[in-house]
Amino acid sequence: MSIKRRCTLRAFSGCALAIILSIGCAAPRSFCFDVISDNRMYTPPKHVGSAYFEGVCEAIRDTGPGAFMIAVGDIDPPELTYTTVQRVLANGYIWYPVVGNHELGKPEYMDWLRAYNAGGRKLPNIVRAGPPGAVETCYSFDYAHAHFAIINQYYDGQRDDVEGGTVSDALYQWLSDDLAATDKPIVFVVGHEPIIAMPDMDTGRIRHQGDSLDEDPKAAHRFWSLLRKHNVVAYLCGHTHNTSIARINGLWQIDSGHARGIGDKGAPSSFVRIRVTGNDVTCNVYRSAQADQEPYRITYSEQLRQEGEEDSLRASRTPS
Repeated sequence: MSIKRRCTLRAFSGCALAIILSIGCAAPRSFCFDVISDNRMYTPPKHVGSAYFEGVCEAIRDTGPGAFMIAVGDIDPPELTYTTVQRVLANGYIWYPVVGNHELGKPEYMDWLRAYNAGGRKLPNIVRAGPPGAVETCYSFDYAHAHFAIINQYYDGQRDDVEGGTVSDALYQWLSDDLAATDKPIVFVVGHEPIIAMPDMDTGRIRHQGDSLDEDPKAAHRFWSLLRKHNVVAYLCGHTHNTSIARINGLWQIDSGHARGIGDKGAPSSFVRIRVTGNDVTCNVYRSAQADQEPYRITYSEQLRQEGEEDSLRASRTPS
């Protein structure tokens, strides 16, 4: 698979500029959401203040938070990440977690995540619970005219806490069924590990190349092909602590980097905000200057889909 990395600077900021006709981000067919990952161990009470994950939450709040947050794994301890989000943003703020490899480290972390989505349908807007053995830690939900499939790459068909991230046969089948069932025009798939690790867009640091999903090339290619088949707008991931926006043979892969503040000095702390307006989808990357702890600001933006593109994609895949 060839890989093309694209990043462009835009001059707008915040959610409000994207959604002129709404209050907040949850107007019909116009909304935004925030993506964070890999803030692990940099939450209160041990790490308090704007220099750490708490500062990421403050930046999301101060720039106008999205309708919900997706936390793409390595958020341990998950309970402390959740309580920080609730305290800084709002009590009851919608928060969707993803299992990362470090959640496997302690049984209590996985127990907490399973209880958070007890029965596979406790979270808002759920349309499909996970498969047997991962009922709570794989799930999909709809928001407005968009569909989101959350996958647990540590599910082997029996357990949801097996070391070594991949897209197992059982996980692939669940995802295939889920994507085939949705009629939403905007679709995102979310998992912890990237298809292939990309360098950080600012520092060039590379981590986990060759030991992410690409460790099993056949499974990675099959996964990529499935997402392309169903016109998925973007695959959202983390794991590397490096922020990147890459287009892999027609599929956008967005790695949201790390949200540890100054806890990781190899790349700036980041969060990603994705705006959906009709069938237009744009991704904004917010980063901290880190060295002098300037406020988080938009440093990159990318148009992921434009109005009419989805129809042309479907037409190109319809047999003549």
